[in-house]
Amino acid sequence: MRHKINLVFEQLSLQKFVISHNIRKCIQETLKAEGIDVRCEINVLVTDDAGIQIINRESRNLDKATDVLSFPMFQLEAENPPADWEEYRDPDSGLVPLGDMCISLERAVAQAEEFGHSVKREVGYLTIHSMLHLLGYDHLDEGQQKRQMRGREEKIAAEIPGMSR
Repeated sequence: MRHKINLVFEQLSLQKFVISHNIRKCIQETLKAEGIDVRCEINVLVTDDAGIQIINRESRNLDKATDVLSFPMFQLEAENPPADWEEYRDPDSGLVPLGDMCISLERAVAQAEEFGHSVKREVGYLTIHSMLHLLGYDHLDEGQQKRQMRGREEKIAAEIPGMSR
């Protein structure tokens, strides 16, 4: 299924092509793994620590950089997508606008080095994480919710070539 993925890079990156392809692949595979059978629209901004810090401050009142931010359009329930997506569709495009994500490429590069894996894997993992937020997953607690989300992230990543640890 072809989803509409609006991808914007704030800074020019030598890895733009690889990262763009990886983000798109991870979005598609997450939607497939979660059984989303309707065409969706997702907006993705790739920025740096300064850019994501501004967004974090303005949207969450947290004046610090982070690796990824997610802004779901709807309050969906994890592992229980709507049977009928009609009320969620944009009447003009016919697509379901799931929401927006913002990834700090600067933070992803640092975390990839820290965790000992590729930037491709780190950006992919952040993309999967954000997509799960758009689909109703959360990790507000450090218990069951976090375990549920981490389990889904790892399972989806394991199915994508180049994403295994």
